[in-house]
Amino acid sequence: MRRTIEIFGKIDGITILLYLFLVFFGWINLYSSVYNEVYEVASVFDLSTMYGKQLLFIGVSLFIAFVILIIDWRFFDTLSFVFYGITIISLIAVLLFGVEINGAKSWFQIGDWLIQPSEFAKFITALALAKMLSLNKKNLFSFKSIIRSYAIVLIPFILIIWQKDMGTALVFTSFILVFYREGLSGDVLIILLILFSLVFLSLIIEETNLWKFSVFITSIIIIIYYFSSNRVRSIKISSIVAIISNGMIFSTGYLYNNLLAPHQIKRINVFFGNTDDPQGAEWSTHQAEVAIGSGRFFGKGFLNGTQTRLDFVSEPETDYLFCTIGEEWGFLGSFIFLLVFTTLLLRIIFLAEKQKSQFCRVYGYSVACILFIHLMLNISMIIGLAPTVGIPLPFISYGGSSLISFTILIFIFLNLNSYRMEILR
Repeated sequence: MRRTIEIFGKIDGITILLYLFLVFFGWINLYSSVYNEVYEVASVFDLSTMYGKQLLFIGVSLFIAFVILIIDWRFFDTLSFVFYGITIISLIAVLLFGVEINGAKSWFQIGDWLIQPSEFAKFITALALAKMLSLNKKNLFSFKSIIRSYAIVLIPFILIIWQKDMGTALVFTSFILVFYREGLSGDVLIILLILFSLVFLSLIIEETNLWKFSVFITSIIIIIYYFSSNRVRSIKISSIVAIISNGMIFSTGYLYNNLLAPHQIKRINVFFGNTDDPQGAEWSTHQAEVAIGSGRFFGKGFLNGTQTRLDFVSEPETDYLFCTIGEEWGFLGSFIFLLVFTTLLLRIIFLAEKQKSQFCRVYGYSVACILFIHLMLNISMIIGLAPTVGIPLPFISYGGSSLISFTILIFIFLNLNSYRMEILR
């Protein structure tokens, strides 16, 4: 444990202020999104209301944050693999004993409360990855090190996909950016982008034309090989790329139909224009765009949002809470919110670069990348730039598991940062 004077003397106050602003700004907008005449006389501490429960979650989160700050950093370093093992067991257990909500079997139900293990898997995976890379820093990109590091990310990623929680699973792709910071070749990022493009194209091309697409891609690979300067090395790489590319082209449809929930498939089909569902899958996105657009520059004012409060936008208190920000605070309020969030991300990256320890740096970049992917995916789906997926807006959306896990994620890094002059390995 640490003395109180040490806590306030070494913890980064700017990050805490940004965190507190986002948390309480989120609570204000949650209050507005669910407010109606029934709640007009209800206390803000009334646990029968969403904003009352969220205030409780905020209190619990702040208590947990304080506890994290007074713990010695060695606790997180030493037990990171233990926490990871427990997390993997919980992700398997939720598949067997969890409850299904909106097509995803991702929650344990304890009385009236729901706990989502995949939310906590994010920061625990970040800790385990930081520990693994710090142990192998002399041979960071040896074959064994790469396999172990990728496995740490892929195991929870696959388990969460099996839960049919695609939104949370996509967050784990953020660790690619962490690998890139630690020295992963930019060629790998290009290859991953190409493979992602193949998946995208495989979904919009008719199944009967996939073989033509396969021939086209294979021809391009052969042309690249023909003009390569090193034929011996290129034939191996070209063969592997051709096999993987064709495998993804012909397996995407099967995985798409068997790993995703029916409502997720419908949302993706609507996004790609393969089907129309104006009263179903298209409704939320359309109403979200109307809500944000109606806010204009200055917004309609606090408690004056009609699209969100009158239930035109589905679930405005969770994944679509940014609609309330856009409608009631307008472009100006949305810009300020995004500016504060971006400042938080840049602050975390700035602090991560100052770390003398690879363990702390990797974890810091993991925090920034996880928050960035959450922000990007959430807002992209709301404004129609991405298919609708269930993913909360960090520190803003309603939910105990979400808020507590994000709080733990960021305050572990603040703890490690406060020791940066002492952690040298």
